[in-house]
Amino acid sequence: MGMTAVSPLPMVVAFQADVTPAPELHPAMAEVEAIAAGEGSAVEFGPANGGKFSRAVKRGIDITGALVGLLLTLPVLLAVAIAVRMEGGPGVIFRQHRVGQGGEIFTLFKFRSLKPVADEGDVTWNIDRDNRLGRVGRFIRATSVDELPQLVNVLIGDMSLVGPRPERPFFVDQFSASIPGYAQRHRVPVGLTGLAVVKGLRGDTSIPDRAKVDNDYANTWSLWLDIQIMLKTVRYLISH
Repeated sequence: MGMTAVSPLPMVVAFQADVTPAPELHPAMAEVEAIAAGEGSAVEFGPANGGKFSRAVKRGIDITGALVGLLLTLPVLLAVAIAVRMEGGPGVIFRQHRVGQGGEIFTLFKFRSLKPVADEGDVTWNIDRDNRLGRVGRFIRATSVDELPQLVNVLIGDMSLVGPRPERPFFVDQFSASIPGYAQRHRVPVGLTGLAVVKGLRGDTSIPDRAKVDNDYANTWSLWLDIQIMLKTVRYLISH
């Protein structure tokens, strides 16, 4: 999907500049806020079956995993940054608003796969068939390498390693209004990978099915479930 370009390198400086202390809340999150306040629903806000200790452990795993992931993939990050720069010029890292846990809007980082026109990336569902994609752009999208900068989002607390994939505000508006339970998937931290992802629900797949699986994840969350999802994700990446 297309995004808005930011200055290419150094990446760490660009990331730090985008951290905001008071994130905006998405207006479609009234249902989630009601859940948080205990109004009209018995569903707990946050990982449904985990207490404070389990959630603290989850956050600890996120920080450790993000740091280790960034260190291990540093050569890949540098190689991809150079390849993207050579193919399309400045603007190696793209940023885009996404809706996180509880409706908080944050800035998500990705490697640029193409240069969008104005804000088309915010309202265009899928760019996989866009003829502006070059070889590098197609490769990093097909292999999900373009998602690696989101390890920074995990590190700073915008995301978790595991959770429902974050969506753009434009589509959250549409899906929350038309798909029962879609807004409730924001009860838990959004993730780099998730149960829906390992079940093959990504890209042009059913949004109602994704919402159901994401809510199943929220309702049955445990640290062991997160570990299983991470292991399945690693197996998928190795096999592909």
